[in-house]
Amino acid sequence: MLQVLLAWLGGELSQNARIWTALAPALLAAAYFIIGLIIFSIRCSIIGIPKDSETEKRGASVLVGMFLRHYFFWVIYPLSWLVLRSGLPANAITTLAALIGMGSGVAVAAGRFALGGWLFLFAGILDTMDGRLARMRKTASPEGAVLDSILDRYVDGAFLVGLAWYYRDSWVLFPVLAALMGTSLVPYVRAKGEGLGVELRGGVMQRLERVLFLGGGVALAPVLEALYHPTLSRPPHVLAVAGIIFVAVFSNITAITRLRDLLFALAPKSFISRKHLPHWYVWGAATAAVATAVDFSSVLGTVELLSFNPVLATALGCCLGAAVNFSLNRWIVFKSKDFIIAQLSRYIFTSAMSAILNAFGLYLMLLLPNISYLFAWWLVRALVFLSWNLPTQKNYVFMPRQTTTEYSSSCV
Repeated sequence: MLQVLLAWLGGELSQNARIWTALAPALLAAAYFIIGLIIFSIRCSIIGIPKDSETEKRGASVLVGMFLRHYFFWVIYPLSWLVLRSGLPANAITTLAALIGMGSGVAVAAGRFALGGWLFLFAGILDTMDGRLARMRKTASPEGAVLDSILDRYVDGAFLVGLAWYYRDSWVLFPVLAALMGTSLVPYVRAKGEGLGVELRGGVMQRLERVLFLGGGVALAPVLEALYHPTLSRPPHVLAVAGIIFVAVFSNITAITRLRDLLFALAPKSFISRKHLPHWYVWGAATAAVATAVDFSSVLGTVELLSFNPVLATALGCCLGAAVNFSLNRWIVFKSKDFIIAQLSRYIFTSAMSAILNAFGLYLMLLLPNISYLFAWWLVRALVFLSWNLPTQKNYVFMPRQTTTEYSSSCV
């Protein structure tokens, strides 16, 4: 038994040991939570859902609804009760969760995904208790809230940095870095909004979802690897990669969604009404898709058939796509009545800048080794479209001149 324990601590695990170190905690946790869900469901059908006021304030998300959120805090009540009875101050629980969470980053960096994933999940559970504990004891303070928020960022960062170190020689490094960026921006945009008096709690990927999908994927990944790659010293951990990509995509979507809501909340009343946005987004996306298809076909044809340089082909494709996009936007999306020459001059400027940004962005991406120019093209095009093309077309090129004048006057 001692030899097995020493082997587990040292990471010298057999195939079966790798499976059970990942699966045993999952089976125990699954048994507890499944039995708890059955009891909770019976209780809800008889006397209703035990409402948690803090959960209701935070709201639900598409991935984790209110029923599951109420259930989660109900099922971990025994642990919360033990923490409350222990007499530990809330800040001690905060720092304990942070230490465990940062330890999870070290574990995954060393390739111990089961250990790191379960540490990250346990740290996330502890993190849900400190604020509640402080409010129950009436010891909540701004200092405690700041400590909790900052240490949460350190835990998320440590875990993702550990994953980045493990995948440093793999393409998975890119989605890990994207997840690190997204998980940092989601709370930052919310904090910025609260500083300006705007509450932002929505989004698909909030911290509970990040902990569940990222920690769960990493914790269970060794099970599949032990079954399919038992001899690899550095297995790819496919389940962990899926969780990383999922969190990377939806955390950035959540950050962008919150940023959009914040900008709309802060926009002056004289600015373009938000009620028109669904029309613009649907038709704008459709016309952008058509123009992009023309653009991409041009790039693909000139590079593959005529052997053009990808950077030059990108610049030429932008010009052709811009002509299509201008025509569709003017007459279909924005139904503009402004003088076409003045509007065209504004569009030429924004399109020329777009072509420069796309070409130079592609040039920078192709400086990296083993990067497909097609992947780089789509990535750069998406970033330029969201950060330059869309806002300038909506708020500069096709905005009615009188609206722009009123807006400028309101800012004086």
